[in-house]
Amino acid sequence: MIRLKICGMKSHSNILEVDDFQPDYMGFIFYKPSPRYVGDDFEIPRGLNASVNRVGVFVNEPVDRIINLCKKHGLSHVQLHGDEPVEICEQVKASGLSVIKAFGINEDFDFSIVQPYKNATDYFLFDTKGKYYGGNATAFDWTVLEKYDQETPFLLSGGLSIQNITDVSRLENMNIHALDLNSGVETEPGIKDLQKVEQAIELVHKLNNV
Repeated sequence: MIRLKICGMKSHSNILEVDDFQPDYMGFIFYKPSPRYVGDDFEIPRGLNASVNRVGVFVNEPVDRIINLCKKHGLSHVQLHGDEPVEICEQVKASGLSVIKAFGINEDFDFSIVQPYKNATDYFLFDTKGKYYGGNATAFDWTVLEKYDQETPFLLSGGLSIQNITDVSRLENMNIHALDLNSGVETEPGIKDLQKVEQAIELVHKLNNV
């Protein structure tokens, strides 16, 4: 079953509105240069459904800060979206958190790079390689994923929107855990278009029923 992650949430009211659609994951970005940075005074609304997995997105942060913020906000998953070595992933996982390690993908990506991370992570995230740590709003050539051994389940990210979700059905025999949507369902950075979120969830349901 393919799940859905809505990432880049930061507005209290918008978080609760998106929560009504019950995505599997909701992502909160703790990377200050990002336009979707949650802010220094951020708090997750108390009314957030307990069934939604809370993901903290971090870029090259010290392990202590990652763990402290996860405790503060009740996060269950950590998405490491920078150049974190295997040792950082191991330390975060040892704290009891689920680890998602992101990799920027292009046509020249060498999948042997991910091998050392397999025992230190729960999932990989394959995003479009670009100028920024995520948020490049373009999709990579998904056929590159045919070179991946599919052993560790992965989240597919990078330019996903209601226009191309159905194209995921072409990716046969791939260990896709979830689709990660961000800018493709936004009205502005950090604010999700509820109609697009609802459409995305319906499209993912159709993928799972094919």
